[in-house]
Amino acid sequence: MKKWLMFMLVLVLLCTPLLANEVHAGILGKGDATGTPGEWYIGDQPATVKPGSLPIVFVHGLNSSSNIWIDQNDMDEITYNENYQTAFINLYPTKNMWDNGQLLASKLSEMYTYFGKKMILVTHSKGGVDAQAALVHSNAGKYVEKVITLSTPHHGSQLADLAYSNWAGWLAAIIGNRNDATYSLQTGYMSYFRSITDSNPNSLLTPYYTFGGTSWGNFGGSLYWGGLYLRQYGSNDGAVTVTSSRLPYGNEVRIGKWDHFTIKNGSTTFNLFQPYLTKNVAAFTSLQPSIIAEDDQEANVVVRGGKFTGKKVETFEVEENTKSIAFDWMSQNSDSVITLEGPNHQTYTNMTKTYDTGMFQGAIHHQMSVTSPAAGTWKVKVKQPKKESYLMQVVYESELNADLTIEASSKKEVKLQVNPTKVDRKSISGDIVIQYSKNGKTKQKKISQKKFNSLESFPIKDAGEGVYHIMLDVKGDTKKGEQFERTILYTIYVDQNGKMYKP
Repeated sequence: MKKWLMFMLVLVLLCTPLLANEVHAGILGKGDATGTPGEWYIGDQPATVKPGSLPIVFVHGLNSSSNIWIDQNDMDEITYNENYQTAFINLYPTKNMWDNGQLLASKLSEMYTYFGKKMILVTHSKGGVDAQAALVHSNAGKYVEKVITLSTPHHGSQLADLAYSNWAGWLAAIIGNRNDATYSLQTGYMSYFRSITDSNPNSLLTPYYTFGGTSWGNFGGSLYWGGLYLRQYGSNDGAVTVTSSRLPYGNEVRIGKWDHFTIKNGSTTFNLFQPYLTKNVAAFTSLQPSIIAEDDQEANVVVRGGKFTGKKVETFEVEENTKSIAFDWMSQNSDSVITLEGPNHQTYTNMTKTYDTGMFQGAIHHQMSVTSPAAGTWKVKVKQPKKESYLMQVVYESELNADLTIEASSKKEVKLQVNPTKVDRKSISGDIVIQYSKNGKTKQKKISQKKFNSLESFPIKDAGEGVYHIMLDVKGDTKKGEQFERTILYTIYVDQNGKMYKP
């Protein structure tokens, strides 16, 4: 049926210039592959509309388009078979919530005129942030009855923090993933967004229903490395933590074993949010108790990054009684030859290779997991004759993870905290780098860098409004005399009045 409809639509477009103009404005069509920002499409119209239902508008997320609801997704088929009216919108794939919010607000006005009634937004990932910007800050709430968010980073994503870190900067810049969208998703900036959004009376005019996921997919998959990195911040779906998927005044419908991609599929979640697709469901219900107990933040990773041509050697320490390490080498080239060598000279070369489709879209992952790794110094040897930009992460499953944290104070300074019963405080040493960027377009600049050999406070030099990226590489000894090292990343946002916002 759909192929026939598309064929008839092509004939109409060829024969009727007026209707062709209407399609470009977004009145007809069906999820074209162009992804042109501002275009929106009406889904296949059911013979009879489900009684009491409202039109559903599907909103995509970062690096995406309306096709995520149609290609390799059964969402449009299911909604059609269930007799719902639908529409699909294309926003800017790499712009922030302010630009996308304004664009979405203007298009929701057009859709409201077309449908003649309020709509329900079903949003995936950053699309939920863009939708809230449209409703709260661009006055589009009058067009929308409810908003359903599927793994939306309401409080940002630590993967965005990583993209702007000192270690990932080379790679993120090379593959083009430092833009207004990723900048705005940093946890420090999203703390600022939450502050000015949640305090706005408009934020309580529209009910929100949220979903979050806890699966990363299979080992070696494009979400698995993200899940490993985000594990230090709690349960997550490979891109967004469960904590970030929640709104304090939202209605949490379900936390399930979905990854960041499967959570948007019709066969996965439609039946769960279908009860909320009518007017007569209570606007607000009490927040459902979480089935996931959130852990405190842990320091479970070592991160390295940079660029080279020819050969590169990196090292990292593994402390005794580490249950496992997961190694990930992310690069711009797929043919790098990588060897992982333990302190006992045992070598590992059988890497699983996959392409990133998320925050670092376009990069290639080379992954391996080692159970009961030998304690001591490990080496990573890489051969790549071409210019190479890379980001290496080693994720530890170890009891030590919970014994290191970083805290920021209102005095605009940060301090490393350790558990004195587990860590020798006098052994602590390392490097701290603080970088600053005003927005997604400005070049990041380093405002301070120093070595340290104690637990001390590090002042944050005032560079003006923007995001400050604090990166610590820490080495030390446990109380048992075992060597360890970890990488800790933290971001804050300072507004034009000098007020600090932290995750």
